[in-house]
Amino acid sequence: MLEIVAIDHIVLRTEKLDEMLHFYCQILGCKIERQTSPEVGLTQLRAGTALIDLVTVDSQLGKKGGGSPSKTENNVDHFCLQLKAISEIEIKEHLALHGIEIGDFERRYGALGFGNSVYINDPQGNVVELRSTVDKISD
Repeated sequence: MLEIVAIDHIVLRTEKLDEMLHFYCQILGCKIERQTSPEVGLTQLRAGTALIDLVTVDSQLGKKGGGSPSKTENNVDHFCLQLKAISEIEIKEHLALHGIEIGDFERRYGALGFGNSVYINDPQGNVVELRSTVDKISD
């Protein structure tokens, strides 16, 4: 059985990066934790123990979600759930038991640093990232 302990991060697509940074940093008090090159298009904001990732629509990452956010184009790219300590094999077995397709685990950066995670889809087609373990708390 999987046990969720927290939301690790949420990824929002935007064509208004400056306004989003102002809103999340100046109004809500988040701090910029990491930024990639503009070509990659990722800005990660610290939101308590979680992250809010802002991805510019016209960047490498942003183009994966389609056009600019609207009623018919994705705004939320995916969200990530932190799981209570469990092996990747146990996660795969559990999901397979329930007929959930699963890809390969990959090393990614999240709220607790780098760790392995995997993407799955919920019944509505939303992308959910499951984070198994964290190697270290740093970048």
